[in-house]
Order: sequence, then structure tokens, then C-alpha cells
Amino acid sequence: MNTEQQNTAAGPELVVGVSPHIHSGASVERIMLDVVIALLPAVAAALYFFGLNAARLIVTCVATCLATEWICRRLMGRNNTLGDFSALVTGLLLALNLPPGLPTWMAIAGGVFAIAVAKQVFGGLGYNPFNPALAARAFLLISFTGPMTTWSASCIDATSTATPLGMVKEAFKAGAPAPFAMDGGLTLDFLLGNMNGCIGETSAIALLIGALYLLYRRVITWHIPVAFIGTVAIYAAILHAVNPAASMPVHFHLLTGGLMLGACFMATDMVTTPTTARGRLIFGVGCGLLTMVLRTVKTGAYPEGVSFAILIMNAFTPLINRATRHRIFGAAEAAKREARK
Repeated sequence: MNTEQQNTAAGPELVVGVSPHIHSGASVERIMLDVVIALLPAVAAALYFFGLNAARLIVTCVATCLATEWICRRLMGRNNTLGDFSALVTGLLLALNLPPGLPTWMAIAGGVFAIAVAKQVFGGLGYNPFNPALAARAFLLISFTGPMTTWSASCIDATSTATPLGMVKEAFKAGAPAPFAMDGGLTLDFLLGNMNGCIGETSAIALLIGALYLLYRRVITWHIPVAFIGTVAIYAAILHAVNPAASMPVHFHLLTGGLMLGACFMATDMVTTPTTARGRLIFGVGCGLLTMVLRTVKTGAYPEGVSFAILIMNAFTPLINRATRHRIFGAAEAAKREARK
């Protein structure tokens, strides 16, 4: 009996299966629950500053996303995926990216678009090229520009005005000086979240607490948030050093708009961002550069750039993955030998 026959009789010595061969213990459900937990400080801040409007949008978006997910999977004859909690995360993120006064029916339209168009059309979780919540926000912004850029007053500050980014952009566009100075009191307000904006993006400290939790749980890595925020800081510092009268200081750009929400929760989406460490750094730098270009170009109509920056970089993710993928040991030499033949 030869060796092959002996192995067949005794059974295979090695069983080769599809990787990964060593499981980390993580699951989609656990990861999504961690994201929900990390978002709780931002949800609490939203409820504190925007009250019933925030609660209305959160409940509406979450319920719509869950219902749309269930309906889409039934219509496509596929298994129910509500148990992976990805639709719950999409609903939460979408709600946190909306202005407090947005009509309920528009929030419903956004939830349907996020799940049905931006996610399930491509095959569901893991196949969507763009972040569903950001795609829905872009859809709402293009379709309902007025309501999406109308900022109602928070429960703490009864003054209904534009966002800080909007006020600054309009002032600089008109050739006027900055509408306010970033003193200690205003900086504290911006850090805590006492300003106009989308319900989940105003409190930088709440978002940073959530980001630290995700880092601790190893749901995300430091590469994209650090590269994103660091690029914005360097860009803003250079602009302010060159022309301080026509630009805002670094901490203004870091604490206003959707930077913290985008850098920590939207740009770190596992499905739509690069898989390698180098790729994530490139992705984060690209998001930071695009954000600042969109924010600071005076002829632009929109004062914020985070959402569009991330969506644009989502489109480049396959190219970044290909350019930064790990080289297989010996593959280069094998390719050279084949070329010589």
C-alpha cells in the first residue's frame, strides 16, 4: 500500500478550509452592538440639546430602517438580517446626521433610501460601496436642500441661526471679518455641543467618548480618525498662519460641523473603507483634504464637506486596497521567472 492509500485509509492528516483559521471571537452582531453602545453618549447629548425633535428623528429613522430591511429581504426571498443590527446602526447614524427640524416624512424617505437603495440593491451588508447613512444624507440634501439646511434652535439656546460653519462661510464670502471670536467660553460650548447643527454632530466630547470605546473594543483602528482629524488640523493651521483674518483657527474646524462624527463613526465603516493600515491612512488623509477644500472654498454653496468627502473616498476604496495590498511572499520572483520564459 503506497503512502497515498495509507493516508486515505487512515483519514486525512490535515483539513484545509477557508480562512480565517483562527477566529477572533468577533461577530457582526457584537460589532454592531458595540457601535450602538459607542453612539449612546451622542444620542444622550442630542436628546439633551434638541429634546423631542431629536427623539422624533431617532425613533423615525431607526424604525424606518428596520422595516425597510425586513421588507427588502422578504421581497428578494433572502434570509432575515435584522438580527445583525446593521439596520439599527444605519438608522441611528442617519438620524444623528439630520437637522432637528427636518419633517418626519423626509426622515422616512431618507431611511428607505439608506436601506433599499444604498444597501440592499448591492446585495446587503458587506457589498455596499458607499456608507448607507451618508448616501441617504446626500440624497436628502440634494432633494430637500432647504429643510436640510434650516437649523432650529436647541433647547438650551433659544436663538435660531445658521451653524457656525455657515456663519463663517457667509461672512468670508462677503469679504467681512469672522462673525465671532473663538474665546474660551465659545470653545467650551462647541466642545459640549451647545450650538446649531445636526442633532448628533454638535457634541465633540460625546463623540470622542464613543470613539475611545470603539478603540478599546478594537472595532476600529486609530489610522482613519487620526489621519482624518490630523489632516484637517494641519490644513487649518496653515491657512490660519498665512491669512488669519480670512480663516478660522484649528480648534474651530475640529469642534464644529460633522468632523468628529464623520471621522470616528462614518469614515471607519469596515465595509466601505480600506482593509490595510496604509490604505486607511491614505483614506483618512484624503477625507481630511477634501473636507477642508469643500469648507474653505469661498465660492462653494455648502459650508460643510465631511459627508461628501467620505463618499468620494468610498469610491476610491477598491483602488486604495489594490495599491496597498500585502505582497505575497515569493510572488514577485515567480512573476519575473514567468516573464523570462
